[in-house]
Amino acid sequence: MATKRLTYSEAMAEVESILARLRSGELSIDELTSSVARATKLISECRKMLATTEQEVEKLING
Repeated sequence: MATKRLTYSEAMAEVESILARLRSGELSIDELTSSVARATKLISECRKMLATTEQEVEKLING
């Protein structure tokens, strides 16, 4: 089964949720590594989405 690709907004919301859990001390040591890895992956994907969008907008503006 293929995994659903998150939108930028969904990915950022998940990053913000992980960050809030980190700040509140809600994450256990057992969850810490996997949560930080997930947040890192999401941030990387968001950067790629932003770069792609920037390129597309530049193409539209410059014709």
